Amino acid sequence: MVPVNTAMKIFKAVLSIAITLVLIWALQTKFGNLPPIGKFLNPVTGFWQNAEIKNAFADENLKLTGLQHKVIIRYDENRIPHIFAQNDHDLYYAQGYITARDRLWEMDIQTREASGRLAEIIGPEVLGTDEYHRRMGMVYGAENTLRGIMKDPQVKTSVEAYTDGINNYIHGLSAKDYPIEFKLLDYTPEDWKPINCAFLLKLMSETLAGGSDQFALTNNLKHFGAKVTNDLFPDYPFLEDPIIPKGTKWNFKPLPIPKPSADFLAQMTDSIKTRGEKEDIGSNNWAIAGSKSANGYPILANDPHLNLTYPSIWYQVQLSSPAVNVYGVSLPGAPFVIIGFNQKTSWGVTNVGADVLDWYQVHFKDGSKNQYWYNNRWNSVNKRIEVIYVRGQKPVYDTVIYTHHGPVVYDNAAQKSENAGENIPVGNALRWIAHDESDEFKTFYLLNRGKNYADYREALKYYTAPAQNFIFDDADNDIAITPNGKFPLKFKDQGKFILDGSDPANDWHGWIPYEQNPTVKNPERGFVSSANQSSTDQTYPYYIAWQFDSPYERGKRINDRLTTMKNATPDSLRLLQGDTYSIHAQNVLDALLKYLDPTKMSVDQLQAYNALKKWNKRFDAGEIGATIFELWWNNFYRMTWDDKFGIKNTHLLYPNRDRTIKLLLTDPKSKWFDNTQTPVIETCGDIVNIAFTHTVDKLVKEKGKMNNNWQWGRVKHTEIASLAQLPGFGSGNFISGGASAVINAISGGSGPSWRMVVQLGPVVKGYGVFPGGESGNPGSFYYDNMLQTWKDGKLNELLFLQSPDENSKRIKSTITLSVK
Repeated sequence: MVPVNTAMKIFKAVLSIAITLVLIWALQTKFGNLPPIGKFLNPVTGFWQNAEIKNAFADENLKLTGLQHKVIIRYDENRIPHIFAQNDHDLYYAQGYITARDRLWEMDIQTREASGRLAEIIGPEVLGTDEYHRRMGMVYGAENTLRGIMKDPQVKTSVEAYTDGINNYIHGLSAKDYPIEFKLLDYTPEDWKPINCAFLLKLMSETLAGGSDQFALTNNLKHFGAKVTNDLFPDYPFLEDPIIPKGTKWNFKPLPIPKPSADFLAQMTDSIKTRGEKEDIGSNNWAIAGSKSANGYPILANDPHLNLTYPSIWYQVQLSSPAVNVYGVSLPGAPFVIIGFNQKTSWGVTNVGADVLDWYQVHFKDGSKNQYWYNNRWNSVNKRIEVIYVRGQKPVYDTVIYTHHGPVVYDNAAQKSENAGENIPVGNALRWIAHDESDEFKTFYLLNRGKNYADYREALKYYTAPAQNFIFDDADNDIAITPNGKFPLKFKDQGKFILDGSDPANDWHGWIPYEQNPTVKNPERGFVSSANQSSTDQTYPYYIAWQFDSPYERGKRINDRLTTMKNATPDSLRLLQGDTYSIHAQNVLDALLKYLDPTKMSVDQLQAYNALKKWNKRFDAGEIGATIFELWWNNFYRMTWDDKFGIKNTHLLYPNRDRTIKLLLTDPKSKWFDNTQTPVIETCGDIVNIAFTHTVDKLVKEKGKMNNNWQWGRVKHTEIASLAQLPGFGSGNFISGGASAVINAISGGSGPSWRMVVQLGPVVKGYGVFPGGESGNPGSFYYDNMLQTWKDGKLNELLFLQSPDENSKRIKSTITLSVK
């Protein structure tokens, strides 16, 4: 018999071994979204290896396979690479290699999102997002774009070299070198493919041209009728200052405009019948002529407003070879500079908001959905099987039906996940410009090398989507702007509502000729500009869209300032980028205040009233008036429309701010101000007072009696989130001025993603900054080192080297790439 003490020792030993084995197993096992803790904490291969020292500027000599000649990369104090190659192949090879060093995980996750492959690495909780992207035809569109890219020898060579550079970097990585997000999600980088570059274009199209109000507006039409819908949703705004100046003459003979279909005309005469199944990002740019600048040469400014993330959507780079020398920002995962300048020209972009996405109701023959009715006969569908791999589970096989218009995104309601927007109609086919064969990269290839206006116009011929307002200037003192893209030839308002997919008259009828896209060169006023407002006045013969992304306030303020500007310098334009004056408040504040009676106010209300009377109409961080006005207007807007348009289980489109302003200023007794849920009949004045009282009461309840906590910068939430949505990897909430309708359009988690000002002349001077840093590594000083400069409204002078051996105190290190 074993003694008790001995048995206990054996038991403890066995228990200790068991616990150790379980612990070893647990440390190497992934639980849910957590990485295997042992691997993550491993001092040799884990997250410790991702820490970087601020001043670790070491020269490097690397030998790489695939290069043709030596490449020199000079790094400045912000770790921005200046790449000098002896040919274009090596230039884009090096661009791919260096971008991957800094942004590999960002490149990987963005292409996974666009291609519907997140569930492979995260699991079933993101399956709905993957299904949505697959069913929207993102992969289908990328395949078509890749086909267009590969037909162009110059772009094909560039994309393939860029891809090879990325893969050379990936193949040289060991586990300890993986970006921290790979370790957190416990997966390894895979080889880059040329189609991944195309996925980035699809992601931009989804962000900037992937929305639609057609489903909601069609519901409005059914609910309110054509007369009311046309009145509340007009085709041109009440207040507008278009991109192409009013009165511009169109020096072309337009193509015949297609005739509306019988079904469309029936909708517009209130005879629509209910059918069976159904379903703020802006930017600024401007350029002033030499006649308005201090040195006699043009100055260009651009600040595209997008979701702000760490790492940034942009990556700064200089690219130089015997054929090109260009500086600006690129998209990590794609070659070339997207927004930037060279020795002779500079350019920038804002979003057009063109109507290039339409929904078509499909009538299937039977439950098999193998045929659909079109042009008075039954037509066969195409079916595309999407295989979606899911971590820890079996693959999902999803069959997507395609008509000649495009994918039927959801052919039954059960397919529609929570991730799908309520603007996606069931039983409708999607016609979207992002599905077409295209070669947008050719535009940037040519802009990077452009020398004059003729080169600018040639480059724009190749651009399809998402449509952009391409602004331009050159050293020859030309300035220009072109709302540009591949615009379908449509009848007026075609695509404003869901279309009958059985009638060929509702198809797109070809394309607006590129040379007839709206454009202006060297206007008399001495500047060109855009801020997402209407492209033209109402004399333009073609239909581009019935509404645009933004009310006119930012564009109006920019144009007012530029009209009076003289002897401008780059700093003049920098200051304008930070302007917070509200044209919206200028338009409506007095009209709102006139309905208030200060003799009937409480102490808190009177304080708020006086703050508004004294307010300078600027959305600066310290302004209390800005807070009261913004909340008051939002409450006024909501109280005007909620009872009519906030109908449960019915997706309706609310009238926009411009239409609400028109009611306030011109029709104060409108029936729309009456709250249908109360027994009395309210007027505009009633809603204004109720909204004001509600605003003050809420501020007092949440912030206390008027104090510094009422300041705009403390009330608005401004934060730059990490792309991985991980706590501690973002900026955290910070105090900031700006608002969506002022030039400095910082709002929530979106705003100026890249601010740039370029002064042309004998010596080109560029200035720019984005909120973050060049590195995608949260453990690096260069992950967010430029944020404070961006917050302060300042710009860094951009180091534009003319040769690899040019002396500059700002150069901190050099990487030499040699042929292996």
